[in-house]
Amino acid sequence: MSLHYHLIPVTPFAQNCSVLWCDVTHRAAVVDAGGDIARIKAWVDAHGLSVEKLLLTHGHIDHAGGAAALAADLGVPIEGPQSAESFWLDQLPSQGQMFGFPRSEPLTPDRWLEEGDTVSVGDETLSVIHCPGHTPGHVVFYSAAAKLLVAGDVLFQGSIGRTDFPMGNHQQLLDAIRQKLFLLPDDTTVIPGHGPLTTIGAEKRHNPFVADPRYR
Repeated sequence: MSLHYHLIPVTPFAQNCSVLWCDVTHRAAVVDAGGDIARIKAWVDAHGLSVEKLLLTHGHIDHAGGAAALAADLGVPIEGPQSAESFWLDQLPSQGQMFGFPRSEPLTPDRWLEEGDTVSVGDETLSVIHCPGHTPGHVVFYSAAAKLLVAGDVLFQGSIGRTDFPMGNHQQLLDAIRQKLFLLPDDTTVIPGHGPLTTIGAEKRHNPFVADPRYR
């Protein structure tokens, strides 16, 4: 039994929408369905997967803009982010207008997630870690068995999430990365919200924003 993933870049912001699935049940979760839902559905259908839920790391339009429409189309629930993210999910219509995205209505997930919660994908289980700073209710999803972290816009290859948006907090973001994510094993694969994959170990050693000389 193992957890698999596939990335589908969506929206003009090339956001890494992730399809996670269990190879025993072929049940799947779509993480951060920001848009281009026809492409997401086509890939899932072509690979014989059954989507059982949508997961959200946070409420920015490129991560959440297509979630409500896809969930309604598939008849599945939306889980995440943490409840403080209602600030951004309520503003999806104005976010879309600001950035030229298709209209997206305000969204309330079927389940808010908190630090220490778990989410299931088929027979697999992922831990929920609350990582505020980029946005107040940002969460990430971690599978210890698969050594996989779906990091949203917290941690990137050689960079970190922006904190200049409303309710962003630079110190909170640094603390979340150093005190939570950097406790994960070095060989954990990181799926960031944009750009190429990385690992926890590589970012501990080389990320100019959060690297620590103790790890070099």
